[in-house]
Amino acid sequence: MINSKGGFGMIGLLLLLQLIMLAAVAFMPGIVKALFLVATIVVFVCWFGFYMVQPNQSAVLQLFGRYVGTDLNNGLRWSNPLYSKQKVSLRVRNFESSKMKVNDSAGNPVEIAAVVVWKVVDSAEAVFEVDNYENFVSIQSESAIRHLASSYAYDAGNDQAISLRSSTDEVTELLKNEIQARLNKAGVQVLEARISHLAYAPEIASAMLQRQQAAAIVAARQQIVEGAVGMVESALQRLSERNVVELDDERKAAMVGNLLVVLCGDHHVQPVVNAGSLY
Repeated sequence: MINSKGGFGMIGLLLLLQLIMLAAVAFMPGIVKALFLVATIVVFVCWFGFYMVQPNQSAVLQLFGRYVGTDLNNGLRWSNPLYSKQKVSLRVRNFESSKMKVNDSAGNPVEIAAVVVWKVVDSAEAVFEVDNYENFVSIQSESAIRHLASSYAYDAGNDQAISLRSSTDEVTELLKNEIQARLNKAGVQVLEARISHLAYAPEIASAMLQRQQAAAIVAARQQIVEGAVGMVESALQRLSERNVVELDDERKAAMVGNLLVVLCGDHHVQPVVNAGSLY
């Protein structure tokens, strides 16, 4: 950081010096007049040292290609008029990647896009370490998104592995850390990185939807069967405890089969009333 001068104070000082030099040139004799004329030119050149720094903006100063410092003071500023000033915005910015087609870790083509929230925290690194820091952010962010998508499966199923679809918080943190690691050299801080679009590629979307539906049906059936078995077991136990009816093994098997059909069937069961005896 460089200590620049306040612009309004310098305006008054330079205006006063300019008037003094002009008066000296007008009234001083000979060689003294020439000296004051040179001084007047120097003061005039100093007027080109003013520049504006807006809130959340910095100015990178160079002297003939040599880095001098970074001015973070806001408002009207003044520094050496020979310094070149390059403004760098420190505001928070968004970058939204395009929809990219990438193969996940299982080899399935998926479409993925992300939103990256970032800002410059080191103006000198942003200007001197990379050629164009905004272009660098976009390219490195898309590269990190592709790498993340190829490292994990779209859907990990019922196991506890990280997947792009179900592990939102973990994937968000991994994406943020990977982008930050790539952008450290550019003086950029990643504030947030989230996936904004995630879907199977159109050529396999239908087949993957059928697979997801089949997996959901199997899981639902498994839960239904577990519940039905518990209900049948409870019914037999209560009938036995209350001595409602005595059933042999054959009748118990028939009763279990009928109850499972009723409880696990897709459609409503039409009851058949047996008007005859039990045996």
